[in-house]
Amino acid sequence: MDAGAELRTQLTRMLTERQAHMIFEDAVAGFPETHINARLPNCPYTFWHLLEHLRICQRDILEYIRSDHYTWPTFPDDLWPDQSATTDLVGWNRTIEQFLADQKQLVAIINDPDVDLFAPLPNSGEYRHTILREINIIATHNSYHIGELAIMRSVMNLWPPE
Repeated sequence: MDAGAELRTQLTRMLTERQAHMIFEDAVAGFPETHINARLPNCPYTFWHLLEHLRICQRDILEYIRSDHYTWPTFPDDLWPDQSATTDLVGWNRTIEQFLADQKQLVAIINDPDVDLFAPLPNSGEYRHTILREINIIATHNSYHIGELAIMRSVMNLWPPE
């Protein structure tokens, strides 16, 4: 067994397949348009805010991996939409499409045999972050918030009937 190829396969699966967590596509499937800007009681963000946060963070890591001139975002302002921001169905779908497009780019990086998953990223300085580390971070971050989205849908009774 080629350990490098197996590692790339497992990293890809962490991002794209149902394993010990729900995948993004399942979490957003059949979401009712009338609730994209809804907030749960005592929750500072909407369903769309959460999706947009997922998209922004995944894009941020993609840029961190790709760019030699990466600029660190300010947390939380650069990683969440403004709390008063809303969207429509076009914006909701754009967020989903951009998330999936960026995910596809991450998978392409993972599966490029010329990419060293263990090499320090140019902007990581003394921390010596690697692509392997960043893929692990985005996979765990995504699965956390995808699970949160699923729970939010359950609380609001927004899943389609079986």
